[in-house]
Amino acid sequence: MSNIHELQFLKDKIQELKDQGVYRKLPVLQGASGPEVLLDGKKVINLSSNNYLGFANHPRLKAAAISAVEKYGAGSGAVRTIIGNMSIHEEMEEVLSKFKREEAAFVYQSGFNCNAGTIQAVTEAGDIIISDELNHASIIDGSRLSRADKGIYKHSDMDSLESVLKDSRDKYRNILIITDGVFSMDGDIAKLPEIVQLAEKYEAMTYVDDAHGSGVLGESGRGTVDHFGLHGRVDFTIGTLSKAIGVVGGYVAGSSTMYEWLSHRARPVLFSTSMPPAAAGAIIEAVKMLTESTEYTDRLWDNAKYFKEKMGTLGFDIGNSQTPITPVIIGDEAKTMEFSRRLLDKGVFVSGIVFPTVPKGTGRLRCMVTAGHSKEQLDKAVEAFKAVGEEMRLL
Repeated sequence: MSNIHELQFLKDKIQELKDQGVYRKLPVLQGASGPEVLLDGKKVINLSSNNYLGFANHPRLKAAAISAVEKYGAGSGAVRTIIGNMSIHEEMEEVLSKFKREEAAFVYQSGFNCNAGTIQAVTEAGDIIISDELNHASIIDGSRLSRADKGIYKHSDMDSLESVLKDSRDKYRNILIITDGVFSMDGDIAKLPEIVQLAEKYEAMTYVDDAHGSGVLGESGRGTVDHFGLHGRVDFTIGTLSKAIGVVGGYVAGSSTMYEWLSHRARPVLFSTSMPPAAAGAIIEAVKMLTESTEYTDRLWDNAKYFKEKMGTLGFDIGNSQTPITPVIIGDEAKTMEFSRRLLDKGVFVSGIVFPTVPKGTGRLRCMVTAGHSKEQLDKAVEAFKAVGEEMRLL
């Protein structure tokens, strides 16, 4: 008799992953995240973290985190709506709203939570969510949690978006158009001015997930809305605090009406303990640093341009990225994972990204250049790419 507790159906699925060449074990980082890291006991150049500005291990953020722990403790002890709303949380939201040049910023414990919590709170049956086909998984999951109908438009195709809007306008009470600000797998920027124009024409709300635009685009990293000068015309702007900001969490920037409603209906905040004080303290310091100077964003863009030029010259397909995200598109899933393994042997860590994160046949190494990398480290990485590309006869 078979034993249900052996979970044989999952063992079979794991074996399928192994057969397809896409099975992996979690890499173990044995120290802080930085341009060079100790990974599974080996010193390697890190081209895989979202630590765009090098803030994750910055002395100022660490000092601010320690100071917050000493004053407020290790945890908040409750959800925000009961007694887990500390003055440091209020200060963090105020600092973020000023930075984003919006009336208010509502903080969640993670970027994923932002989309899981906000989309279902601001839409209901009788509404429609219209989403770019390449939007992040958290947007897809957040939309699934809503009782609103769903529509999809072709990636960054304004004719396709207008066609869905035209078809939907008379059938629904509210329309919410959702797009990534920067698309995480290709590094291209949403056509936000055109999207906002169409939204206003059809009386729809706009929602931008700016996870990879936060701290990267706009003045001192204020994001995609600032980059295009669209303040006051985008209803919900999502930003992460875990990528360029270097800590953890996410937020929605927008009107005070939005803030008031979410504080009553955002389920991840209502039913989960609030952000640890250490994280809030470090986030406040990170935003202060961005407000003081553009040196971090300037260095990020300088390094990104340098790396892209070198990789393009080698003849790799680096897509059409307009941001520091640089995909090196290999195609075949197993070859992509093999390329990643060989790079690691040469002292460069770049994670292979394959289906279901990206469509089948578009496997890639997604290179994340940061402000912390030296030109020498980037040169070494390019050399490793060249060597593996030649070994695998891809160049």
